[in-house]
Order: sequence, then C-alpha cells, then structure tokens
Amino acid sequence: MTILFYISVFLVIYAYVGYPLVLWVTAKIKPRHVRKGHICPAVSVIIAARNESDKIRQKIEHTLGLIYPKERLSVLVASDASDDGTDEIVQEYATRGVTLVRAPRRGGKEYAQGLAVAAAKGEILVFTDAATILEPDTLSRLVQNFSDPTIGAVSTEDLLVDSAGTPSGEGLYVKYEMWVRRLESCFHSLVGLSGSCFAIRRQLCANWSPNLASDFMGALRAARQGHRSIADPSVRGRFPAVISAQHEVRRKVRTFLRGITVLMANLDMLNPFRYGRFAFQLASHKLLRFLVPFFLLTILATTILLIAEQPFRFLFWMQFGLYALGIIGALLVPLQQNRVVRLASFFAMVQWAMLVAWTQYLRGRRQVAWDPSRRPGRPASDHAPTR
Repeated sequence: MTILFYISVFLVIYAYVGYPLVLWVTAKIKPRHVRKGHICPAVSVIIAARNESDKIRQKIEHTLGLIYPKERLSVLVASDASDDGTDEIVQEYATRGVTLVRAPRRGGKEYAQGLAVAAAKGEILVFTDAATILEPDTLSRLVQNFSDPTIGAVSTEDLLVDSAGTPSGEGLYVKYEMWVRRLESCFHSLVGLSGSCFAIRRQLCANWSPNLASDFMGALRAARQGHRSIADPSVRGRFPAVISAQHEVRRKVRTFLRGITVLMANLDMLNPFRYGRFAFQLASHKLLRFLVPFFLLTILATTILLIAEQPFRFLFWMQFGLYALGIIGALLVPLQQNRVVRLASFFAMVQWAMLVAWTQYLRGRRQVAWDPSRRPGRPASDHAPTR
C-alpha cells in the first residue's frame, strides 16, 4: 500500500513538474532550433464558426487587415450550419475575397473545417476561431517557420484574460502550458496545437477526420509524417476567459473528452521504437496528465488506509485542506481574488472535469457537435450536444 502511494505521488509530480524539468535540462544541453526564412507561400485562413453573428464581422475585418500580400491570402469561413445570420454576414464579404463554406448539416467543428480544407488553395492553412484576436503580423511570423522543412505545424501562444484584463485561474494555468510548449519546441515537438490559432502544411491535412479534435490531431498528423510541431512565442492569440465557473467546467469537460478520444484513437503513437521522442512526450504530456485524477484518488485512498501512521495523518489533512479550499473557492467567487484560492479552485476543477470526461468516454459518449464557449459579449448558449 505504501509503495502504491509513493508511485502515485511520483507520477503526479512528474506529470506537472518532472516532465517540464526533463525538457528544460535536455533543451539546455542540446536544443532544437528552427531555421526561419523570409518566405511568402499562399495562405488560406479558415475561420470556424457556429452561430457567430455577434463576432464574425469583426473577425473578418480583422483577418482582412492582417499584414500579408493580398494576392497570396484567401479567407474561408467554415460555418457549421449556422442559423443566426452568420452566413448572411459572411456573404457580404464575397467581393472582398471571403468564401463561405457552409456545412449542409450540423456535423461539428472538424466536419465544417474539413469542407473548408477541401476548398482551400493555400500551401499553408491557418485555423482560427471568431473569438481570437491576432496581432497584425501573425501570418508573416507564422509562415517564416515553414522555411524549415522539418516543421509541419506552428502554434500561436494563448493569452487569456478575464473581463478586467487580468489573468484568471485558467489564465495562470495557460501561462504554465505556454511555458511547457516552449520547452517542448526546443526539445522536439508539441503534442498538441492551440485551438485558437495554428498553421499547418496543407499536405498534412489529406486524411482529415471529421470527428477528432483538429488541434490535437494536427500535431499527430505532423509527427506521423516525420515533421515537428512548434510554438512560436512571438505570435499570440488573445481571447477572454469564459463568463462563469459553470461554463468553464463544461468547456473543460468537452475539451478533455475530445482529447481523450484523440489519444485513444492514436495509441500506436506511444510506441517509442517508431516515434522516438514524440512517443515520450505524448505519454508524459497527454497520457499521464489525463490519468492524474486517478493517481490523486489513489493517493487519497492509500492515505486513508494508512492514516494510523503519523506522516499519513498529516498528508490526509493536507489533501483535505487543498480540496476544501478548492471547493470553497469555486462556491464563493470573491475568494478567488486570492491567488492561492484561485489556483486551488482551478486545480480541483480541472481534475473533476477530467474524471467526468473519462466517465463520459467510457460510457461511449463523444463530443462532435459544438457551440463556441460563452465569453464576454457572447449571448449564445454554451450548451454543446454530443453524439
């Protein structure tokens, strides 16, 4: 029982601290660099949309204003059978080179993106959504990385703020994830791209899946064909946090369910003899991270069984205090002004969301249909039916 406790503790610490430490040390000794160059390939920007009438006009104007040769840029809006006037707004921009690609039925984000991929002509495809604001030189900075033939996909870095412009609990977590991504880029490759904005070589999208998360699958597709995926810290996608803790939990459950589904469909990529460093990264960053809630439950259970021994009695109350603080912080939102409470609350929420996602996955539930998360200024429902 004691051995089980220590193994579980080790795996939790490794998932969040040990893995980044291994990346950091290796990157210091022998970092992998990107050979950037001034190139100007044809680029197709694909904007995923589902009932985005409140944001799509601003997003299109913003995209058309990005600094990139107009004759080398095309913009496609992949509408997942929107029914709120989004498509009509997009059609107003037809004379300015914006193409509406409307799904004949509601099939989910990846289904709509797949239709746009088939219609796109660019050598580089840039996927983004209506809520993400990109910097003016985003496209030129992204494509410079593709001068390196080893690079298959490039992710922007996420910058998430609350309505007051300050980091939320998730904002601090996003900063941690962006740090890990920078280390992964120097070590070898990302194992997942940013859903808010990423660029990928068009030939890597040949076998497009209409049911599996495109940001996670993008990195896997690149790795299968011998390419790396990297994060470019000079390019940021800014977007606001969701408007409430309840919506944040539901969004996290959907995100984790989609991630688990992709991982379970690509378990062969955990083979280190075939995928080398990438297999190590996939196991460390994705598999172990998804399993952390079970490790935490094991720690709690073994602590209770060993509570008669003094060290474990202290450890039990420490865990109890951490989870209690997280729950209280989630219920009493004003307490989240305290950073410790905010982090404890977010950590507890993440672990709970992963447990719920695993439960849904094991029950055969899959996340396909999608509504964008509610963020400040977005009146649309956050409900996302599954099938």
